[in-house]
Amino acid sequence: MSAYEVLGSYPHDPEAFLQGLVWHDGGFYESTGLHGRSSLRRVAFPSGELLQQVTLADAYFGEGLALVGDRLVQLTWQSKRGFIYDRATFGLLGDFGYQTEGWGLTYDGASLIMSDGSDVLTFLDPESYQPVRTLPVTLDGRPLRALNELEWIEGEIWANVWQTDRIVRIDPLTGQVNGVVDLTGLLPSDLRTGREDVLNGIAYDPDSKRIFVGGKLWPVLFEIGVR
Repeated sequence: MSAYEVLGSYPHDPEAFLQGLVWHDGGFYESTGLHGRSSLRRVAFPSGELLQQVTLADAYFGEGLALVGDRLVQLTWQSKRGFIYDRATFGLLGDFGYQTEGWGLTYDGASLIMSDGSDVLTFLDPESYQPVRTLPVTLDGRPLRALNELEWIEGEIWANVWQTDRIVRIDPLTGQVNGVVDLTGLLPSDLRTGREDVLNGIAYDPDSKRIFVGGKLWPVLFEIGVR
């Protein structure tokens, strides 16, 4: 179990049900959830100012988000439908289907990696959006379910575990969990309003090696170091 330290905290929209978080070019792209409130957003760093937004139809519940070149790829929860946007304009380029629920999404430079709330990750071709392979995830030899938001960090898949304060670090070849980061106590009591939902959202800045994490309806994003 790895400990953490808070290296910075930054304002975040407390009305945003954070589902997907991506760092790019000095700021964040976010996918937010809830029926009637789901969106794709571009958010300034460090101010948290909303710079750009497109809302999803009420039928869709936004989920994971990944950046592939100049395309943003967004999952939805139970609609079995993903959306592809132009990164600069947020114009809709297309959509694609899948057979499971949509939870988390990341990109390792070759494949999109998707979670569905189970213990299995699915690798997708980033051009056809068709499954390439699946990866069962285990912790101490047992299936680890409820894998949620994903981020590719230095050759590992980092994943929020839904309804916990843990992030797991997954070997992309074996599916074994290499380490667990316990973020218990990350959101201090003086910042809690009682509306907050679970820890969710991981973003990585590969240039400066910074890790950012957040939560659903949380008023702040955190930069953390892992010891």
